[in-house]
Amino acid sequence: MSGGAQIIDGRAIAEKLRSGLAAEIKNKKLSPGLAVILVGNDPASHVYVRNKIAACEKTGIKSFERKLPATATKERIAALVSDLNADDNVHGILIQLPLPGALTGAQEDLVQMISPRKDVDGLTVTNAGKLFLGIKDGLTPCTPQGSLMLIKEARKDLTGLHAVVIGRSNLFGKPMGQLLLAENCTVTQCHSRTKDLPGICRTADILVAAAGRAEMVKGDWVKPGAIVIDVGINRQADGKLCGDVDFGATVKTAGAVTPVPGGVGPMTIACLLANTVKAASALQ
Repeated sequence: MSGGAQIIDGRAIAEKLRSGLAAEIKNKKLSPGLAVILVGNDPASHVYVRNKIAACEKTGIKSFERKLPATATKERIAALVSDLNADDNVHGILIQLPLPGALTGAQEDLVQMISPRKDVDGLTVTNAGKLFLGIKDGLTPCTPQGSLMLIKEARKDLTGLHAVVIGRSNLFGKPMGQLLLAENCTVTQCHSRTKDLPGICRTADILVAAAGRAEMVKGDWVKPGAIVIDVGINRQADGKLCGDVDFGATVKTAGAVTPVPGGVGPMTIACLLANTVKAASALQ
């Protein structure tokens, strides 16, 4: 606890979620399997995949890592996706993004080839449509899902609150807005072209920052008592990580705030596991 604000501990909440999933797997006698397609040799991608596999093992989820060289063609990756779609031992499929080089332009087509029932990143048109329509059996993108859990750690009933989301990406901003609408919030979606962003942020009961700019959200942008969720992760010149929110200033004003690291990040992988277990429950 610092400066009066509640520090929302993403690591502890993620661990609680993983423990619950491990118990569910055991009680339901599930055998969930997650396949990760890793193309090329990007060091950050390798670290992410290694962390996902380690989390799977701790939770009781089988992991299937499929590595392809950076020279792999779109057709080769598509064939692998097709094989995994048909594999009854695989309940979740994800393609580690971004894809290297010339494959960048093929990312969207390849993601859409994943069976919606196995789309644990929640990026297919089918799952995005289910989220928009409020159909509960879809798979929701992991980072927005985890962010909502962190918000509800600070306050259970969000009805009528004004939520401001900075960011409009398909991966985070848009689904985050939809999840908050489903919680009966009044949602303002902001982006790089928004006029008077600081002024809008000052009206937010819930402020979610996913702008990709280090410490862009200043302490005086935050309404006293607001719940602040920092989705950003940026590396400073000294090598330290920071978010999109000026944590040191915000913690003095906010009612609750997530740190970076240790906030949203751990929840993303935990919710990936949750999606895999949900998919396994539906498919088995």
